[in-house]
Amino acid sequence: MSLIKNGKFFQTPHGGSEDFKELFAHVAAAGVGRPVDEDGFPQGPWTPELLADAISQIGANPAGIELRTVQLWFENNEKGISANNIRWLARILGCNDPKAASVWQAELSAAQSRLVSKRRAARCTESSLQIEPDDDLQSLRTPDHAEDEIQRSWFSLARVSEAAFSSRSCLNLPASVFAGAVALQFVSYFLGIHSVTYAGEGGVEKQVGFLWAPNWTFLFIVFMPLYLSIVVDQIATWKGMGRSRLLSNLGEAEKTDDWMQKVEASSYTFGAVFLICIGFAGVFQWVYVRLIPVLNGRGNYAIDWGSQAFVRPDEIGIIQQVAFTGAAYLYMSVCFYLFVAGLILLTTLVDDFAQLEENLHRQLGVGRSRPAEAIGSRIMRGIFRCTVAGLLIAMCMKLQSLYVVVSAPNIWAWLVSDMGSVTTRLGRQVDWGEYSMPTHYTSLLVAFLVCVVFTYGVTRIGLKSSLDIPLVRMTTAVLFLILVYLLIGVITGFTVLLGIGLLVAVYGLFDPGFRASNKAQRGGGYVL
Repeated sequence: MSLIKNGKFFQTPHGGSEDFKELFAHVAAAGVGRPVDEDGFPQGPWTPELLADAISQIGANPAGIELRTVQLWFENNEKGISANNIRWLARILGCNDPKAASVWQAELSAAQSRLVSKRRAARCTESSLQIEPDDDLQSLRTPDHAEDEIQRSWFSLARVSEAAFSSRSCLNLPASVFAGAVALQFVSYFLGIHSVTYAGEGGVEKQVGFLWAPNWTFLFIVFMPLYLSIVVDQIATWKGMGRSRLLSNLGEAEKTDDWMQKVEASSYTFGAVFLICIGFAGVFQWVYVRLIPVLNGRGNYAIDWGSQAFVRPDEIGIIQQVAFTGAAYLYMSVCFYLFVAGLILLTTLVDDFAQLEENLHRQLGVGRSRPAEAIGSRIMRGIFRCTVAGLLIAMCMKLQSLYVVVSAPNIWAWLVSDMGSVTTRLGRQVDWGEYSMPTHYTSLLVAFLVCVVFTYGVTRIGLKSSLDIPLVRMTTAVLFLILVYLLIGVITGFTVLLGIGLLVAVYGLFDPGFRASNKAQRGGGYVL
């Protein structure tokens, strides 16, 4: 008997002779306990991620449940379920109805008892009587490869990185980055390096304080949290709605690896990025750009807030300068690891969607279905927003790396002066002297990476068939922002282009469609 309880799909237990594995496989595939659509059908089968999230959201279960525990229920192994988790699973299958949950709890307990009996019988046949441990709370003897898989999961950088983007609230990760930036700014104020001036070329008092640097203020307070929030939203929506919606239309033979298997397939990529961001962009760059110049009393890099100890040694000591720059660079390297990790996860999401969509096309023998079109459109809108935010990050970095080598008193005076040169020196090449900053190269790398991911999304999703997105307008906007980035500091009058680029970027963040029609949204689809 099937019906709807509390807006969810409900089935009464049939009281058969199935063990827990057989019973659970049936209810997971049927989507028992899942929300129903407007026609009363369940929104696809259960996946480990969806079920773990549903159990963790039960108010009476503040401890939640580990994703790995739920994954073991789905796998073909000897694992059963503990009495405590039977309680939570029964509430899900009973659609949060006390009477229905009680019936399912009795059915699940009986099925678990049958599974234990089968296990005992099988082990007796193998002439080895063993004591049965508790399923979810203690370890069973498993095959070697299963043990290796469990051990690898504890040390998987890919899994840890994905978990950072999969918290229950989409604000956790961006809020952490924002809080770190604010903390650094407070410390800079206490140390007196929030506002630092020194006599530059021509006797101009140049402002190079920490709070005047856009790559340490706007970047980490506005653009980096914005980028991370978009990535978190994309992943959460894909795991919670998009993926299950496509899986519900696929047969068992066409289903692919689960999401976490695809993420862990990129483990070496995550490891390489971690080494580059933390080891080279963080520690190595700090030693050669901040530590050695301060210890030697001179350096080949332009003067800024991190050089005050040998420009004005009476205002801040070497130890305080080294400690603060070390903390700032550690924070920066972690943030940029998260930045690139987000791009890796977006690429994995694109691959996952493309593979599921291809399997769906092969199974149904038709073009891209309406749900797949709506999901693909939303993914491309999210990738476009991430690309825009990434290019804004690159612009902040490039502006700071160029400002520190000019003779303007502060960065705002430099931009205003450049804007005023439009009528007299527009388009002339700028001479930046012999100083340089590694941030210039890093900004180019950031711009390159986000453009690669955008191009990859366009190739795998946008060009396969028509989507309800203005792909040409999106691509044009991205190309224009790239042009703006490349021309910053190259010609006089670049500030005019920068202002127009900021307007395009802000508008694109709010409306990636640039006022294009949205058929999927009008039809109750998936696109935002």
